[in-house]
Amino acid sequence: MRIYLDDNLAARLLAALLQKAGHEVVRPADVGLVGKSDAVHLEHAIRHGLLMLTRDRRDFRELHQLVLTAGGTHPGLFVVRYDNDPTRDMKPKDVVSAIQKLEQSGLETANQLITLNQWR
Repeated sequence: MRIYLDDNLAARLLAALLQKAGHEVVRPADVGLVGKSDAVHLEHAIRHGLLMLTRDRRDFRELHQLVLTAGGTHPGLFVVRYDNDPTRDMKPKDVVSAIQKLEQSGLETANQLITLNQWR
């Protein structure tokens, strides 16, 4: 998969683990977008055919709805939900594993907002 990491998930460890698992990973720092708005990040992902991976579920849920309501499309939005509970929050290896399971399922990701926590 080709994945764009939102600022809030652009840690080097996650990027490295995703790349090791065979994914193409783009971070905001790679394309000069550090600190830009969520809309700018999503626009970049859409323009370059990248799945968006974020932990900002509320804003991206709204952006997802806006794109679809306007008749647009996107390659897919993956959300990692954090509950500030270290025993339940996903670690980078959990995120990679969830993406692998999702990919193996054959589920279509285009125009979908998918919470990865359900794919542990």
